[in-house]
Amino acid sequence: MSGAGAVRVSVCMATYNGQEYVAEQIQSILSQLSPEDELIVVDDASKDSTLDVVRRIEDPRIVLLPSAENKGYVASFEKAVSASRGEYIMLSDQDDIWLPGRVEKLVDALQTKDFAASNFTVFGGPANRYHKVQLKESDSGRWVANLVTTWIGIRPYYGCTMAFRAAAKKQILPFPEFLTETHDQWIAIVANLNRSMVHVAAPTVARRLHDENTTPKSRRPVAVILRARIMLLRAIFVALVRKPGTR
Repeated sequence: MSGAGAVRVSVCMATYNGQEYVAEQIQSILSQLSPEDELIVVDDASKDSTLDVVRRIEDPRIVLLPSAENKGYVASFEKAVSASRGEYIMLSDQDDIWLPGRVEKLVDALQTKDFAASNFTVFGGPANRYHKVQLKESDSGRWVANLVTTWIGIRPYYGCTMAFRAAAKKQILPFPEFLTETHDQWIAIVANLNRSMVHVAAPTVARRLHDENTTPKSRRPVAVILRARIMLLRAIFVALVRKPGTR
């Protein structure tokens, strides 16, 4: 990092065996960052050449944090957010493409609330892998409805569309120890319980669909779904305990 000035935007990316797509995604991000901003890449012990691909980009805004052992994408995002120094923090997957204007759309949204989530487009595979429900700006303040629909799995909060202010880190971190997936749902729960979520109707990212996506390609078994719902209930309880004024 150059250290020339205060970091305005921190982008937090988790990578794992992403050599095929990560360079294109990084370029789409760097094109929207200022010289003082940062892109934090936490690599989860990739077995391919992901690390080499990232290093070859040789941009001083990239902060590469390799992990010695594979701990999962949730832990990688937690590590990246913990290391972030910017006023505005944005999450990124390794294989998508940021659409032009994403940074400023999300920064503008964060002028009124601490959290923002946008819609997205898809490419590279069958669009029916994602439900067609979209975020509506008019639903931003419907925090109870947002919580319920997050818990039952129909509110489209995806980490790659999310951003939040640095002041919100104290509510997000540390992630609950039992959280083995859906860090984005955890962030959405915290945001809505604090009544500080803004929905951005415009898409700000193009999600690439391929065989290695972490998002399930088909409906999961009932037992898996139930475990996920229980985990989110526990997350709601943790977020309530952390909520300012509840302790």
